[in-house]
Amino acid sequence: MLTNTTPVAEPSSLPSQPRQILSAEALTTLNQRSNWAGGVRFAGHLAVIVLGGWLWGTAPLGLALPALILCGAGLALMFCPMHECCHRTAFANPRLNDGAAWLAGLLSFYNSGFYRRYHKWHHRYTQIPGKDPELDDPKPTSLGNYLWQLSGIPWWMGKVRCHSRVALGQLEGMYYLPASAQGEVVRSVRLQLATYAAIVGVSTLLGNPWFLITYWVLPLAVGQPLLRFVLLAEHTGCPNDANPLINTRTTLTLWPLRWIMWNMPFHAEHHLYPSIPFAMLPAAHGQLKPYFERIDAGYVGVNRGIVAALFK
Repeated sequence: MLTNTTPVAEPSSLPSQPRQILSAEALTTLNQRSNWAGGVRFAGHLAVIVLGGWLWGTAPLGLALPALILCGAGLALMFCPMHECCHRTAFANPRLNDGAAWLAGLLSFYNSGFYRRYHKWHHRYTQIPGKDPELDDPKPTSLGNYLWQLSGIPWWMGKVRCHSRVALGQLEGMYYLPASAQGEVVRSVRLQLATYAAIVGVSTLLGNPWFLITYWVLPLAVGQPLLRFVLLAEHTGCPNDANPLINTRTTLTLWPLRWIMWNMPFHAEHHLYPSIPFAMLPAAHGQLKPYFERIDAGYVGVNRGIVAALFK
């Protein structure tokens, strides 16, 4: 367990600026990044996908479905290392961050170049209508809409539409993409789509034209509901307020899920101090938890509360 013994302020003496809760010394300690920690976690995550995919393709029927779910969860939750690497906190080396972010985006059907700029605005204007781009995708408004979002189908539709627009250079309305980055983002998306096409071409030449569908599209579709389930917990039900102590939720969950999510369940801590790398978020939680309004136990409980609120 990572720990830090630097004292923090008592809640009664909370600074007027929430990001001054930690001392400079404590933040310096928590901000330490490690190529080793990032490399081990990234390799382990890839191993989950490979193991699940191999079992999905070779195991008897009784193990095939669990293997498909394992592979799909690994692929969908590649969103988590992409997110971490887009902050350039997974590794100490910036090039490792950028390379791993692109690969993680390739596997999870995100694009890291696009997401980095999109997500920067989300952090700058968290929960502020008209400025936070995540609010452009409305939260569930009914049980049917909640289940529709949980299915992942709207996400697939949005990703196909967005990638297509960016690849064609149609960036109207994408206010979070600065002019200086637009060319880079367009090239990155085009390279990503070309990579998918190349995989289809090579697998077809090798006699397996359905490889991408069997080992990527289908597992990713199976894994998407899990990703939707955990991402809904991050801000749903939190107020549209700029205060990071109240606009983001931390969800306490089991170690295996924390591991494959790269400690993203400590989301309030991450939003308060996005410079803290994934490996140090548990230590940050230990110091910061008295200050947050929303620390909930378990994603099932959070989603149950989300559904219950739809009937009020």
